[in-house]
Amino acid sequence: MAKLTKRRKALAAAVDSAKLYPLEEAIRLVKANATAKFDETIEISMNLGIDPRHADQMVRGMVGLPNGTGKTVRVGVFARGPKAEEAKAAGADVVGADDLAALVQEGKIEFDRCIATPDMMALVGRLGKVLGPRGLMPNPKLGTVTMDVKGAVQAAKGGQVEFRAEKAGIVHAGIGKASFDAEKLLGNARAFVEAIQRARPAGAKGTYVKKVALSSTMGPGVKVDVATLGGA
Repeated sequence: MAKLTKRRKALAAAVDSAKLYPLEEAIRLVKANATAKFDETIEISMNLGIDPRHADQMVRGMVGLPNGTGKTVRVGVFARGPKAEEAKAAGADVVGADDLAALVQEGKIEFDRCIATPDMMALVGRLGKVLGPRGLMPNPKLGTVTMDVKGAVQAAKGGQVEFRAEKAGIVHAGIGKASFDAEKLLGNARAFVEAIQRARPAGAKGTYVKKVALSSTMGPGVKVDVATLGGA
């Protein structure tokens, strides 16, 4: 087993691994321990009382973080004609139809979020084997198959994040950077939690939000008292 560096030992000592911290205190603690030489991402992880293997217990969706993510998101749009022009005007990084599909088939994927107009889905559907494994396949339930191209592009650029429960029932997302003010991180965390609560599936029984933790890219995890989330 690799030895812990002095920095890692100091960070571990700053957090009581057995304690459940109120959300606001957890955010301040995570920020204080984000001491790497780069602007670390602050991430929230929620362990839910669901079994995603059952269709009626899947938790998936999009949420707009009020204070953004601090990340630059490259947006690709499949559209033609006026809608293609609308996407470009809204700030999309890559816009096209058959030409864009050809680039994707070649493995040249220069975007982090993919949006398509409904008439493009016959074309985009053929790219499922390429886009699907990367989590980039447009989905009407997520608002990424839409005629409101402008709104979708602006939402993606403005701090919208996607969440999806993993096999163990865990959902997680970056809610900002360590350089964010604590209040901005708190606002983003609450927005994410509220989105997860709204997405509670009909098949979920018993306790829905079981455990929550915050962490930074290089810092230790901090357990959060679920009772301080509000409405959990």
